[in-house]
Amino acid sequence: MKTIIEPFRIKCVEPIRMTTAAQRERILREAGFNVFLIRADDVIIDLLTDSGTGAMSSEQWAGIMRGDESYAGARSFYHFQDRIQELTGFAHVLPTHQGRASERILFELVGGPDKVVPNNAHFDTTRANAEHSGATAVDLPIPEAGDPQNQHPFKGNMDVAALERLIAEVGAKRIPLVMVTVTNNSGGGQPVSLANLRAVREVCDRHELPLFLDACRFAENAFLIKRREPGMADKDVREIVREMFALADGATISAKKDGLVNIGGLLLLRDEELLHRASNLLILTEGFVTYGGLAGRDLEAMAQGFEEVVHEDYLAYRIRSVEYLGEKLTAIGVPIVQPPGGHAIYIDAAAFCRHIPVERFPGQALVCGLYRSAGIRAVEIGSVMFGGKSTASPAGAPPKRARLELVRLAIPRRVYTQSHIDYCIEAIAEVYQRRDGLRGLRMTYEPPVLRHFTARFEEV
Repeated sequence: MKTIIEPFRIKCVEPIRMTTAAQRERILREAGFNVFLIRADDVIIDLLTDSGTGAMSSEQWAGIMRGDESYAGARSFYHFQDRIQELTGFAHVLPTHQGRASERILFELVGGPDKVVPNNAHFDTTRANAEHSGATAVDLPIPEAGDPQNQHPFKGNMDVAALERLIAEVGAKRIPLVMVTVTNNSGGGQPVSLANLRAVREVCDRHELPLFLDACRFAENAFLIKRREPGMADKDVREIVREMFALADGATISAKKDGLVNIGGLLLLRDEELLHRASNLLILTEGFVTYGGLAGRDLEAMAQGFEEVVHEDYLAYRIRSVEYLGEKLTAIGVPIVQPPGGHAIYIDAAAFCRHIPVERFPGQALVCGLYRSAGIRAVEIGSVMFGGKSTASPAGAPPKRARLELVRLAIPRRVYTQSHIDYCIEAIAEVYQRRDGLRGLRMTYEPPVLRHFTARFEEV
């Protein structure tokens, strides 16, 4: 493969403060071994998330200067609305301040006790918002998704037979909607095929159930469909995006991912009755329907970001950069979720840290090791994020564990160059060579929801 070149020039730079190993040891301990509690200034390479951490283009910054800050009916809203309607085919577009706001509005309206929400795999805030409403969130990934080394090209797919069994078991009346996350973040950033979306749509039609997309990374998913799905190679990414959204009755989107902005979200709806209810709740909790908790300048930046994200030279660079990291780590023996997905590389922490039992959080141990060694901030996606005591479990039951123990290296969009990624590869290789020295952790503080954000630990 030829050297990856970024399809952009750098016009503005932000300094990185270099820390010493002694400084990082002190910082890590003060943060209770939770990298969410570390100041960004104390991080050298920040791979915690790709959400809202990207660099905006010159056209996006120009849009910010053009932003119309009128409270109602701002010109910037109509520019934004036109772009989203053209891109997705949805007529009804509600802006929100970020994706979890869209999730909260949706599940406050359709969730509730005794409801069951199936998904290929809920991510953290989606699950939390569904369960906060009283509903039960159920993950239905295909079996191949449970094997990090399996090379299935669409490990993000929903298990359609399992969806049929769930509907038969609980009854369609208890299911307010079926949701599919594209790409599948908690399952290794793996894409969902168009064929799978069509099969899920067919099940939903037979049982008269709405289908929603959690479409934060819709463009990356569409590009991977173009690359991997038979018969799709000659299709334009825009066309694939329209086909994906045409299969859905609604979508929640965090624009902080494939919107290429630092703040913003969307709720897309077809049902007009649901639209009216959502609009009223939006006005109550976010802002008027033409700004949804955002400034006009944010709407302008989002409108331009949703244009740039489907440019295929950008997507080719984006996907290839992630593949590059995955290929280099695989070459030195580091176990990762295969094949590399769209926005991140996921290290198989259970295989990386075989000496650390699941109850001592091998993923969190690896996260701490990466920060200690090189100032790299990653995130655990395992039993810290998705484990804990289930409210549905009987008293005395052991805490639930995640299906996989992963560490995600999420690549911010248009932020780091190949030399930054090479630094990460070298650092991970060093930690891998000394992996037997990584220590497990015990949780000393556990918040009631989304515990990975603010939990504290001690080493054992």
